[in-house]
Formats: sequence, structure tokens, C-alpha cells
Amino acid sequence: MRKSRTAINFEYYALRTACALVNAIPYRIAMASVRGMAWLAVRVFKFQRERTMKRIAQVFPELGERGRLKIAVDSLANVLGNAVEMIRAPKLTRRWMDEHVIDGAEYKAKLQAYVDEGKGVVIMVPHSGNWYMAAWSMAKYGLPLFAIAARQRNPKINEWMNRQYGDIEVLCRNEHGTLNRIKDYLQGGRAFAILPDLRVPTPDTEVDFLGHKANVSHGACMFAVKCGSPIVVAAMERRNGKHAFNHLATLRPEGKTAQELTQEALKILSDHIMRHPGDWFWYNKRWILEPVCKN
Repeated sequence: MRKSRTAINFEYYALRTACALVNAIPYRIAMASVRGMAWLAVRVFKFQRERTMKRIAQVFPELGERGRLKIAVDSLANVLGNAVEMIRAPKLTRRWMDEHVIDGAEYKAKLQAYVDEGKGVVIMVPHSGNWYMAAWSMAKYGLPLFAIAARQRNPKINEWMNRQYGDIEVLCRNEHGTLNRIKDYLQGGRAFAILPDLRVPTPDTEVDFLGHKANVSHGACMFAVKCGSPIVVAAMERRNGKHAFNHLATLRPEGKTAQELTQEALKILSDHIMRHPGDWFWYNKRWILEPVCKN
């Protein structure tokens, strides 16, 4: 269903108003404020609290209400922090990355070494920490990076998002020719960043995730197998106001199927999320542990 022009304009100008306010506030103050906003949203206004607490209890049944609330607040604070940084993305220069991304240049060099093998590299990063920062920073350091994203229903917000991606080429998911372009880009020696921790609506690849079974796409690993690309499994972490890469593993596609690689990568990411639950996006609409109807 298409949005009306009134709805499109209202949403867009509300977003631009929020952008003006966020950009007018110093970065440190904006980031410090999101913790209080998250606390109020979860504890006082009970923002998606019942659903989120059930999700956390599903994964951490041993935790009491206090522990689950802490994860819920931490997670929402991280998401609000991501929103602040998304709004300020055009200001995130190479110099900013040097100051705020721990060892960013060194990590880019590590990824570049995989790219230089000539078969591209698939970078699998979950919705943990500021997942956008993984791409923004590597692109600022010169990594030939591309990604895929869904088109926003509001065309003006879709254009705004594309501007905020900056140096990253973003292909439109489910658009004609996208799959061929991904293959061509990898074979041309580029880095493909993808978020793998999303439930897909139809049966695909069953993986062990957060102590349960989840249904995810094997698409990223399929491209790695077809192109012979190494797979870097990594996660972003917030550390004392800065961002850090956590290089969890490098998987090689030789002798493995895309499904096997997907299962291995998601197990690694699951273990990371269990250790850092407050960094992960528990509010995602595509809840990864929701069963898939196989009829």
C-alpha cells in the first residue's frame, strides 16, 4: 500500500526536524542523553517492554526481572545511539573515525588483505553495537565496500537514507539484477557487508541461535561459495564512548556448503551475543526465534 503525499511529507519533515535538533547538540551530549531516554522509555513508558522482556527471558530464563530490564535498557540505548550517529553520518570523517573507532585503520588493512586475494570478501556483522559503523568506518579508510538494503516505503526517507550511507554503495534488495551485481562485485574484488541475524519468512537454513533453532537465509554464504570468497564473522562493540571491531572468525568456503557455513557463522555470532546481550537489537520486528510456518 502506497503512502499518501501528506504522510510522506509529514514523516520526512519530522525526520529532518529531528536531524536538525540532533546535529545542533554536541556529539558527546547527544550520546550521553540516549541512556536516560532509553531508561525512561523502558522503565517508565514501558516501550515494547512486555514483548522484549519475553524475548530476553526466552534466551536467558535464569535472569530475574532486574537483569532482563538492564538488557532491555542497554539495547534500546544502543539503538538510540545508532540513530544519533546515523543522523550525524555526513560529519563522520576519516579524522572522526581515527578518534572514535579503535584500531580502525589496522582492521581495514586486515580486510584489505582478504580483498587482495582477488575473490572479494563477505563480512557478516550482526545487529550488535553500531552495525552501520562497521561499514562507515571501513569505507572511510578506503575499503571497496558494498551492501544491500530494503527500499523504504517513504521515497523521501529512502533518498535520505541513501545519502546517509555516504561512501558505501548500497544495492536494493529484491530488485532485478541485484543478485548478479553482488556476484560480479565479489568476483571483481570488493567487500560485501551483510547482516545475517534476521529471520526469513519461508523455510531456508535452520541454525542453532541463542539456545534455540532459527531460520535464516544462506544467501551470503552462497555467494562466498560461488565466488570462493573468505567470510569474516565480526561484531561491533561500544567501549567507553568508542567503537571497536571484534573479529570473531574467518571462514573459508572450500569443501563446505553454503548451509554449513551459515550454521557455523551463526553459531559464532550467537556465542558473541550471549556474552554481550545488551549490545544486540532485541527490538527487531523480524524476531529471529519466531517459528516459521512450513505449510
